[in-house]
Amino acid sequence: MSYKIVEKEEVATDTFKMVFEAPDIAAAAKAGQFLIVRIDERGERIPLTIADFSSDENTVTTVIQALGKSTKKLTKMNVGESISDIAGPLGTPADVKQLGTVVLVGGGVGIAPIYPQISAYKNAGNRVVSIIGARNKDLLFWEERVKDASDEYFVATDDGSKGHHGFVTEVLKNILDEEKEKIENKTLENPKIKRVVVIGPPILMKVATQMMNEYPDVEIIVSMNTMMVDGTGMCGGCRLIVDGKVKFSCVDGPEFDGRLVDFNTVMNRLTIYKREEIERAEKYKKECEGGVCSTLD
Repeated sequence: MSYKIVEKEEVATDTFKMVFEAPDIAAAAKAGQFLIVRIDERGERIPLTIADFSSDENTVTTVIQALGKSTKKLTKMNVGESISDIAGPLGTPADVKQLGTVVLVGGGVGIAPIYPQISAYKNAGNRVVSIIGARNKDLLFWEERVKDASDEYFVATDDGSKGHHGFVTEVLKNILDEEKEKIENKTLENPKIKRVVVIGPPILMKVATQMMNEYPDVEIIVSMNTMMVDGTGMCGGCRLIVDGKVKFSCVDGPEFDGRLVDFNTVMNRLTIYKREEIERAEKYKKECEGGVCSTLD
C-alpha cells in the first residue's frame, strides 16, 4: 500500500507541512501519537509526530524539518507523489483529562505536536495557555493556528525578532510566578494551572523540568519523540531511565512525567548516531550537487 502526498507547504525555513492520505490512520489517531514513515522499500524509518489528523478528510499531517538525508529526500517530494509506508498511529496517546488550566509549550518543531493537544485539552474542558518559540521569527510557524485554538497565547524568540526576547521557559516562569503571587496575596484562592506540557529539543525539556522544581504542585509532562529509531520497541534505541526504571519512548511514551526522566542519560544517548547522521547528510548533499540525489541508498 502506498500513501499519497495531498498537501505540502514550507511553513518555516527548511520546515515543511506534509499531509498524507491515510484513512485507517486518520480514523484511529489521537493527540500525542506518532508515525513511522518510509519513502521507499530501502528507505530509513523516519519517526514523525502527528501534528493534525482528520477522519473526515482521511488525512494525517506532519511537520518535517529537513536536516538529515531522509528528511531532505522526503521534503523534496511533491503533491501527488506517494511514499511506500506509514506505520501508525504509534505510541501512547497524551493523558488528556479535565484539570483546570493547562500550559502547552512548543519549541522549534515541537510547535507541531502541541497543536492537536490544544484542541484535545480544550475539548476535555480545560483552559489552555500556549507558548511557542524558536531561535528566530523565520523558524516560527502555525502562529495563527495556535493563537486561534488557545485561550491565551505567547511567542518567544531567542534573538528577539518576534515576541518575548528570550526563551519559552522565561515566559512560562512569568506565568507561573504571576499565579503564585496572586495566591500569596490572597487574590486567588487555589492554583488554576495544574499541568505544563513541554515539547521540543531535549535541552529545552530538561531546563523546563529543572525550573518546575520551583512549582512542585504543577505537573510537568515532556515528550521524548526525538529518541525514536525503530518505533516498535524492538531496537532499544529509544530506551531511557524513568523513575529509575528502563522505559522505551516508542511504546511506553512518548510522553513522561518530566520529573522522573533521567535527562543526562537522554542527552548522552542522542549523540550515539550523530557522526553517522552528519556523514550521510554530507554525502547526500554531494550527491545532489552532482545531480544524483535521487539514489535509494
